[in-house]
Amino acid sequence: MANDREVLREIWDGKIPVCFTLDSEEICELQGPDPFYLMVPRLSYFPLCTDKVRKHFIRHIQSDSKQEHEMWLEFNGIPLKWHYPIGVLLDIYSNDVELPWNIVVHFDRFPENVLMHCQNKEVVEAYFLSCIKEADVLKHRGQVVSSMQKKDHNQLWSGLLNDKFDQFWSVNRKLMEASNIEEGFKYIPFRCYTSEDKYVQKLVKPTNEEGQRKTLRHLLNEVFPDNENVFTHGITPPLETPLQWMSEHLSYPDNFLHLIVT
Repeated sequence: MANDREVLREIWDGKIPVCFTLDSEEICELQGPDPFYLMVPRLSYFPLCTDKVRKHFIRHIQSDSKQEHEMWLEFNGIPLKWHYPIGVLLDIYSNDVELPWNIVVHFDRFPENVLMHCQNKEVVEAYFLSCIKEADVLKHRGQVVSSMQKKDHNQLWSGLLNDKFDQFWSVNRKLMEASNIEEGFKYIPFRCYTSEDKYVQKLVKPTNEEGQRKTLRHLLNEVFPDNENVFTHGITPPLETPLQWMSEHLSYPDNFLHLIVT
């Protein structure tokens, strides 16, 4: 059970300053729009917090059917994957980022071969809940999610969407309870990202065959034995941190640990 509430709150409250600018080739006026500055939650997804960004820039683009254009974001020439949490994207590109994070807004030439389409927030909701279900299969064989009611799923989503810590965690705590306190979760839901923006998932238990708690070092030895540098949420956790504790306290709202390995 996740019980270090101050850690959970600190992770939840993480924000990133972003400076959005419209791609210069898409501006239809001599005088382009001002940049749009925004503090975005690390744990959220860009489509959930960029409505104001769209409204700010959409009237300045060259098009008759402006509302039909899907907005997408780019950093240093790389399209940003909306289905990655914002904090994960920042951690992946952290070596190249200076704050505020300068991100270019596009409404044209959608990169079909790189990004999934996201026409509305319902698409994000479906993806988010599918991740939670996948994580619960790893942790509890899917038993917790399957026992939840529709209102619980709605509360998880609403808590994330509206940045409501207590609302989200009143349900999410059930997903963070181990069926067996001694052994912890069945497997630890995690994704390890390399600098190439690819991630690896493997089945890793939180304890070894002797019942001893595994640590972050054990996970790295199993997944990336040649790497010892890992960070998440902009911090470098000690390699001796127990995996079970990390899963309960440092997971993103999708219930996965997102670890950047360098």
